[in-house]
Amino acid sequence: MSAIRLLVLGAVRQHGRAHGYQVRNDLEFWGAHEWSNAKPGSIYHALKQMAKQGLLIAHDTAPSTAGGPPRTEYELTDAGEEEYHRLLRWALTAHDEKPDVLTAGVGFIVDLPRREAIALLRRRVAALEEWSAEVTREWTPQGAPEEWGHVGEVMRLWVHTARSGAEWTRGLIERLENGAYVMAGEGERSVEVLPDGVANPFADRAAGRAPD
Repeated sequence: MSAIRLLVLGAVRQHGRAHGYQVRNDLEFWGAHEWSNAKPGSIYHALKQMAKQGLLIAHDTAPSTAGGPPRTEYELTDAGEEEYHRLLRWALTAHDEKPDVLTAGVGFIVDLPRREAIALLRRRVAALEEWSAEVTREWTPQGAPEEWGHVGEVMRLWVHTARSGAEWTRGLIERLENGAYVMAGEGERSVEVLPDGVANPFADRAAGRAPD
């Protein structure tokens, strides 16, 4: 799974309707250009591709008052809403995806009901524990650790990553059980997106320049 589809759908969804530059600004504001493949070309390609697939509606807008060209605004269709939640659930449970997938999932976790989010995270813990046990049982070389050579370090890395991931996930479960965050259906919450026309404070960093 690529994180870009989840990120783009989630960014559009938070605005209701958004044009490509808004989506790019939001993702850069969240730092997604640093930890995922959410680069400008990938963002605009994802928007156009998902519009062709029926996940987004493309609305043509009037030219800007500043004299710029018309912008296409995107909005999730019912199929796009369904795909967004499918990707979100997958991101929270799949233990063998790249880190950007989980990061994107956690970034949008509040779009799920609290009970469902906790259940998905418990599935993640179970998968990580199962993977750790399998590596230890089936893949770890027999004999004293010093006899494994450097290949043994790979097994140690896998087990350590699985165990630390499970520990972090259990912590998030506990925080959610204790009422952290405003989840779906629990009332209004602030949405961390950039309003249209507001400068992105991380734009220089995203472009590889030091801020003034």
